[in-house]
Amino acid sequence: MARSFRYYGKKRGNRRTGSSTLGSAGEMLFYAVFLLFGCVSAVALFYLLVIPQWRVSNEFVEHTCIVLQKRIAEEKDQDGTLYRPEFRIKYEIDGVEYFAWTYGIHKVSSSSRKNSQKILGRFTETKDPEHPIEYPCWYDPLNPEKVVLVRGGNWWMWLIAIVPVSFILIGGIGLIYRVLHWGKSAEHQAAMARHATRGDLFDTGNKAAGQFPNVPPGADITNSPGTRLAFRLPIGASPGWKLFGILLACVLWNGIVSVFVVFVAKDHLGGNPDWVLTLFLLPFVVVGIALIVCFIRQLLLTTGVGPTMVEISDHPLVPGRQYRLFVSQAGRLVMNSLCVSLVCEEKATYRQGTDTRTETKKVHDREVYRRDGFEVRRGLPFEDECELLVPEGAMHSFKSDHNEIHWKLVVAGDVAVWPNYKRDFPVVIHPAVGRTDT
Repeated sequence: MARSFRYYGKKRGNRRTGSSTLGSAGEMLFYAVFLLFGCVSAVALFYLLVIPQWRVSNEFVEHTCIVLQKRIAEEKDQDGTLYRPEFRIKYEIDGVEYFAWTYGIHKVSSSSRKNSQKILGRFTETKDPEHPIEYPCWYDPLNPEKVVLVRGGNWWMWLIAIVPVSFILIGGIGLIYRVLHWGKSAEHQAAMARHATRGDLFDTGNKAAGQFPNVPPGADITNSPGTRLAFRLPIGASPGWKLFGILLACVLWNGIVSVFVVFVAKDHLGGNPDWVLTLFLLPFVVVGIALIVCFIRQLLLTTGVGPTMVEISDHPLVPGRQYRLFVSQAGRLVMNSLCVSLVCEEKATYRQGTDTRTETKKVHDREVYRRDGFEVRRGLPFEDECELLVPEGAMHSFKSDHNEIHWKLVVAGDVAVWPNYKRDFPVVIHPAVGRTDT
């Protein structure tokens, strides 16, 4: 009887490569465990922490009580001694007296005895029954024996919530990705991406695609008319999306790390430092700080540097021909220099054993415009035009399953007292077959 999938792929020399189907199933299981753990943790967190706190704030009945005794409860764990304040109170409901040891709805202990002692100092024990000191309290109408002296949310609950949310995001996104790519080879995925880009699924009458089947059509480049020249080139990667991606990574990483940092800091402040955990946590903190720096830099680039626009007189481009370029840079900047370069990159995708690798090499980089030492004023963008000459014999744009020739215009700004920036604007170069110069 045939197996539903192979444990091994084809033989390479003296070894066998792993089965891609088995590998995909393993990845799906890995992400499913992440997702399941995140969901279970989120439900447990909601049931054990959020619901009780919400009931205290919204359903518990306000009342008065007197404090009979107060103490610091101690408990031992592997990290040392933990402390929490407790109060023995008396309160009366409908003629029935109740006694309870309580403070908050969650019995939260810390390594700082000083903090617990400070909370005890806020309440005074009743010495004279004839002149009791009353304090507000809140009891559960469904169970009057459940009572608290304080209510309100705890900030640490939201830090803990970052952990299950992170597991849900990682597991959910990874699982969806693996399901969508189940059973599809790298070549199949590349073909699907190429068809989606070209619009072959819906447009079978693409003349350029029929004439040059491996040349990207560039329809996304010519669908936006310019204000000065024929076409406005689209930006390769939006600074806003890049900022959002860095922000998401920064929040998830630092959110998880901060939970452990808080516990480590409490141990140090309480006089019981765990140096092994502290040293283990240091590299993660350094990565978190690097992500914050990267986010701040990208934020400065996105908000401080205004939009960059590039327009071109014709498209697609042909080797040996000359075109007009219009460059506009907005913002409020003191520019050391602004350069526009025509860049060609070659990308190769290949298999090495069971891994798929991609390498990119810059094969052409020629400056076509440069302006030094000028200022961009708010509301008055810098604008200029220049000539673009596509080199004779330049390799045309090309895209296949394993190779790609990609041309683009790169606008590079050297800004005084500000991070430098680069913004890409893709272009398509067609083969010079049968052209006539005009």
